[in-house]
Amino acid sequence: MQKLDFNNTEIAFQGKSKAEIKRAYYLFKLVNKKSLVSFGKAATDISLKLHLPINWLIKSTIFAHFCGGENIQECQKTINKLSNSNIGTILDYSVEGKGKLEDFERCKNEVIKTIIKAKGNSNIPFSVFKVSGIANIEVLEEVCSGKSLSENTKLEFEQIKNRMEEICLNAYNNNVQIFIDAEETCIQQAIDDIVLELMMKYNKERAIIFNTLQMYRPDRVEFLKQLYNEALNSNFKIGVKLVRGAYMEKERERAVKLGYPSPINTTKAETDNCYDEAVKFCIKHIDTISVCAATHNEKSSMLLANLMENNNIPKNHPNIYFAQLLGMSDHISYNLANAGYNVAKYVPYGPVKDVLPYLIRRAEENTSVAGQSSRELELIERYKVNG
Repeated sequence: MQKLDFNNTEIAFQGKSKAEIKRAYYLFKLVNKKSLVSFGKAATDISLKLHLPINWLIKSTIFAHFCGGENIQECQKTINKLSNSNIGTILDYSVEGKGKLEDFERCKNEVIKTIIKAKGNSNIPFSVFKVSGIANIEVLEEVCSGKSLSENTKLEFEQIKNRMEEICLNAYNNNVQIFIDAEETCIQQAIDDIVLELMMKYNKERAIIFNTLQMYRPDRVEFLKQLYNEALNSNFKIGVKLVRGAYMEKERERAVKLGYPSPINTTKAETDNCYDEAVKFCIKHIDTISVCAATHNEKSSMLLANLMENNNIPKNHPNIYFAQLLGMSDHISYNLANAGYNVAKYVPYGPVKDVLPYLIRRAEENTSVAGQSSRELELIERYKVNG
């Protein structure tokens, strides 16, 4: 195994063809310019409203780069390709913005399909779902508001809990670990409470159920410590996926609009510190906590690798995973995997039109995260020059 080096572009792009490298180069060139991303979003919205035939264009460009396919079967090629580099796949049904009961049931059933696909398959170490995909957001907001609930709201909330229970029971019965993604702060408490119940029920022997902590929230380190104490007192294992956070602008805008203090850190440095503190805490208690460091941050990834080495923790320890999104930060994913660490890629899938909100967020994220697109471009350009 070579020494871990995130600047090693030979390893970072070993699984990509010349055509894929070229496509990635032009995509990151595009998303490096905020004005072009805004124009592209507007043009896409207009094209869809006018029913213009742009699906083929999207599917062959940004969809092909960031997604595995339109269904689980189409993702198999990506699963095989990643496994050739010792990288696992997390199948992520990324259809958003649905609000009817039949949509919630369809999403629930699709998540269960990913669990069945992952059963006994070492190339698919986790399944994942967003509660907002199977739940009415307004119901969760009402539950979190502290107000008295109507009978209808109580009924809908029970239905949400039942859908989560069905998914997690399937995960437990099939021995598949499952991530429950984080949501906006205004609904997260209800999710945290449900996930705690599910952990206490299904995480007796090992972590099957994972909660997701957004570390741009200054209260999450303390939340993790309290969760650890709860696990000791109630005799269950903890599963956590650590992310920095996905709703920064919405959180701040909502706080201003409703006149309450912003629930997230004011600076990136504070978020970085919270993230790294959480990583350190997990490593300190690795017998109780299974952790997935889902990050595109090189420093945090290297911190975790160094902590493992300094504490004589095997690189392939079953309680520790690194994860990045498909199409992003390959220099982290592939170099970690090459060095022997457990690594997985989130592989979104779903019908092109339905996955568009996810794709637009990815483009906007690359323009808003300082240096993200520039770093991707720098590595691709260096690889092209050296190649």
